[in-house]
Amino acid sequence: MKIDSIINGIVLDHITAGKAMSVYNALGLDKLDCSVAIIKNVKSTKMGKKDILKIDNDFEVDLDVLGYLDPNITVSIIRNGVTVEKKKLTLPKRIVNVEKCKNPRCITSQEQDLDHIFYLANEKERIYRCMYCESRVNKK
Repeated sequence: MKIDSIINGIVLDHITAGKAMSVYNALGLDKLDCSVAIIKNVKSTKMGKKDILKIDNDFEVDLDVLGYLDPNITVSIIRNGVTVEKKKLTLPKRIVNVEKCKNPRCITSQEQDLDHIFYLANEKERIYRCMYCESRVNKK
């Protein structure tokens, strides 16, 4: 299999095997008018298997969304065929409109234009809670 190298764009590496499509959908990569390579189940010495996304275009990546989905992802910025920057992710302290509160009594269920804001309640267990009603996110 041959996948072209990227001249200017972004590589999302070290995605947990099987999660590339959820990252693809969460970032809205289907709306881009450029090549996006989804490489699944690549052999990895660190992880056993991993997924990789290659985006052949400059794209403003939401690091909070990526950190929430998989904090092990490495973001590499490619310019003129050379990696100019690598970013390691962490769990974001808060996420906005990444998840929706499932509590029917939450104010976000009544007020349609209100942002769904969650804060990191327990970093060790990766638990996020709704800022308004304290409901726990049921992460996919």
